[in-house]
Amino acid sequence: MWPLYAAGFTTAFGAHGIAANLGVFSDDAVTSLLVLGGLLALYDGAEVLLKPLFGTLADRIGARPVLIGGLVAFAAASLVYVVADSPGWLWAARLGQGAAASAFSPSASALVARLNPAVKHGRAFGSYGFYKSIGYTLGPLLGGVLVWAGGLRLLFIVLALLGAAVAVWAGLAVPVVPPLPKTRQTVLDLVRRLAHPAFLGPTGALAAATAALSVGVGFLPVTGRQAGLGTIATGAAVSLLAAAAAVVQPRAGRALDDGRLSSRAGLTAGLAVTAAGLAAAMLPGLAGVLIAAALIGAGTGLITPLGFAALAASTPPERLGQTMGSAELGRELGDAGGPLLVAGIATVATLTYGFGALALLLAAGALLAAVHFRGGARARDA
Repeated sequence: MWPLYAAGFTTAFGAHGIAANLGVFSDDAVTSLLVLGGLLALYDGAEVLLKPLFGTLADRIGARPVLIGGLVAFAAASLVYVVADSPGWLWAARLGQGAAASAFSPSASALVARLNPAVKHGRAFGSYGFYKSIGYTLGPLLGGVLVWAGGLRLLFIVLALLGAAVAVWAGLAVPVVPPLPKTRQTVLDLVRRLAHPAFLGPTGALAAATAALSVGVGFLPVTGRQAGLGTIATGAAVSLLAAAAAVVQPRAGRALDDGRLSSRAGLTAGLAVTAAGLAAAMLPGLAGVLIAAALIGAGTGLITPLGFAALAASTPPERLGQTMGSAELGRELGDAGGPLLVAGIATVATLTYGFGALALLLAAGALLAAVHFRGGARARDA
């Protein structure tokens, strides 16, 4: 399991180590918000298009080779900016990193489910999420230190080395998990399965959580800069978000496995807490940044392991890659859409209104979950 945890750490560190430090170095507020939103969305836009395809490929040829290939491609994409070291190539490198992450991220999730019995899925995904959150935690902080010491180029060098090292580790340590035989599936069968509440409920919650997480990591540093915080200080403040998620996820997974928490209750509470965190981001100064980071982290920490465990519980083992890839598609739509929504509203109004709009959307989602959520919770709590 350790190489899988390392793969989760890699995608989290790579995504947020860069994202949390882009907005700190721009001078034009309007242009920076538009460019920042675009760069944040670019990484995830590649994942939106490719994760379902790589998830299906993992079911067909096995998740292990897709995992290793994605990590190698991530290292290569990081080297693009190291070699070119120009603003234009930053966009190309981020696009390549997103495409590579779309291969190894759903493959890692499918292997977590395949290598653990169903009764331990909550713990397994909680632990996987914990180490991914460590990447989110160290990304803004260590990324800020690296950028301060050597610019974005040094950060991309570290990412290239990290991707290569984890690829070698996975090749040596991850066991071969052969693809399972499966019955023929038509396009209509796939549509029905993905339209079922057992898929839509957890995936919608995961998408909302990821939108909030991306907005927090990308835009809380802008709020911190407006409050007079420096690069390392803003990185440390935003790292509180991921640290809160890291603390909550293993506990949420254990509570689910032990029957002390249901998927429905956990996902609803997670959405409500995350919405409160986005509302807190509207408060001025350092207090607003810290409260928002803590609440967004706690809310997403509740949602993530419960959402993935619910998806694994309702999916045939031979279709895990496809389900995880499709669920990751939903997450990446949130990951890309959240920053674009907030950036768009901030451009015509202020960043405060952007935070407020996303907070209202998540609060509405929590209300809908409390009234209508079925599927994964019903299967888990039966």
